[in-house]
Amino acid sequence: MIREEFDNYCSSLTSVTHVVQWGGASVWKVGGKIFAICSHWGTGEQQKISFKCSDLSYHILCELPDITPAPYLARAKWVQIKTADAMNDDDIQDYIKTAYQIICRKLTRAKRKELNL
Repeated sequence: MIREEFDNYCSSLTSVTHVVQWGGASVWKVGGKIFAICSHWGTGEQQKISFKCSDLSYHILCELPDITPAPYLARAKWVQIKTADAMNDDDIQDYIKTAYQIICRKLTRAKRKELNL
C-alpha cells in the first residue's frame, strides 16, 4: 500500500482528521487521537505504516517478518509494517479499520456523540 492509497482509505472513515507532522508523516486521528501513521521513520526511503492494535494482534503481528513494535508507540500496542511485502493491502485496511474502532471506543460518550460515531 502506497501513501496515497493509505490516505485515501483513512479519509473514508467517519469523522477523521489528517495532519502532516513529525518530518512529513501522514497522521490520521479520530476525536484528536491517532489511529494510523504513514511515514519514513528511520533510515532509508521505505515508507512504513504504523497502527494501533489489540493486545492479541500486537503479539501475533510482532512475530511476523518485517512487522515490529512501532518506535515510540510500542508500549501502547502499536506495530509498524516495515516493507511492502509484509502484509497485503486488504489486511492493512482491516487492521487500520480495527485501529480506528479501538480509538473510537476509547473516546468519551459525549465525544462520540459529537462526532456522530
